[in-house]
Amino acid sequence: MRIALSGAALVALFASSLAKAETVKIGFVLSTMQEERYQKDKKYFEDAAKKLGAEVVFASADNSERTQAQKVENVLSKGVKALVIQPVNSDAAAKLVNDARAAKVPVIAYDRIINKADLDYYVTQDSCEVGRLQAEAAAKAMNGKGNVVILSGQAGHSVAQEITRCNLEVLKKFPGLKVVVQKSHEGWSGSLAQATTENALSKYKNDVQAILANNSGMANGAVQAVEGQKLGGKVFIAGADADLTSIRNIIAGKQSFEVFKAIQPLAEKAAEIAVKAAKGEVVTSEFKVNNGLKDVTSFNTAVFAVDKSNFEDIVVKTGFHSKESVFGGSTKR
Repeated sequence: MRIALSGAALVALFASSLAKAETVKIGFVLSTMQEERYQKDKKYFEDAAKKLGAEVVFASADNSERTQAQKVENVLSKGVKALVIQPVNSDAAAKLVNDARAAKVPVIAYDRIINKADLDYYVTQDSCEVGRLQAEAAAKAMNGKGNVVILSGQAGHSVAQEITRCNLEVLKKFPGLKVVVQKSHEGWSGSLAQATTENALSKYKNDVQAILANNSGMANGAVQAVEGQKLGGKVFIAGADADLTSIRNIIAGKQSFEVFKAIQPLAEKAAEIAVKAAKGEVVTSEFKVNNGLKDVTSFNTAVFAVDKSNFEDIVVKTGFHSKESVFGGSTKR
């Protein structure tokens, strides 16, 4: 028995088949999911990709170069047409780009540059501005005098290098400011940052006036160390990412400053570019970043200073954190 389809039904069937044919797979490989913010990166990226009709193959590398290499190989085996990578190590990840390009898959570096690789695109935040904002706020709070500890992220990370570089660039303008400790931390570990801070406080007999941390987790480690010496609220502490714990610490007066890196536009832009690249489209930008091999077409998203005076406008009213979560289940201040 044959069933005759109406013209409208045939059009609908054709449109449905076309939509399925146009659906593309894109890969998204983060270096880790251990930080609170990366739950948001994943969600925003996947939501944006879905709206654009793409399917996401996601993986996380647990801050391991070896694991990331394995995950990238697995993602490529799934038939993705574009790959977004947040490298565990900006130098080591060049091989991952080479592997993807050999499979004719365009690569977008996410959040951190991949050095000396034939990258197609780079989507990032202004990491230097993060470092500048932290150091300028510290210099102002310290009246340009005192000892500073810098807690850098994992060695080899372009973001950690850039934040720290711009911390130092600002601090050197103030002769009265002295960086007494600057140390990198494996996996951006908060517990290792706490140990570094404790050692610095011990070595300098608590004569530390400011601590600049490359991210929120390490800033919280510094808060724990400072609280242990009963110096809570007496040492300027800055972080970056605006994790919930850091915002609560700012409200409680335990932390002074945070830099909010707007994750949603970062993730959405990366998804947009990945989908276009997967379809063979070219995306242009006047902003370029040299990765040691080429000038990579790049896209920057904004960062914002956060302290006790403006945290509600920056992280609550924008929906990054709910008022209930910030105030521990109560909306009363």
